[in-house]
Amino acid sequence: MTASPDDVRAPAPEPDFGLDRLLRDVADVLCAEPEEIDPDENLLDQGLDSIRLMSLVSRWRAEGARTAFVDLAERPTLREWAELLAPAA
Repeated sequence: MTASPDDVRAPAPEPDFGLDRLLRDVADVLCAEPEEIDPDENLLDQGLDSIRLMSLVSRWRAEGARTAFVDLAERPTLREWAELLAPAA
């Protein structure tokens, strides 16, 4: 069976993992306000632990992020995460 032109679907939009989104998500798992999170400071120093990081990775991968726990753990600032999670150009 061949696909007709009506069966062709537009590609899904890239998920938004910009800095603002990441700030909100990290603040949520830390029970903090986004304004309390410094995007340039090590998130481990701000209270993020491996369990919370794994929950973020799982959530983001379910939404289409192409990253792994180790990628984020090796670069533990939000600004670095925003670069890692940015759609490929």
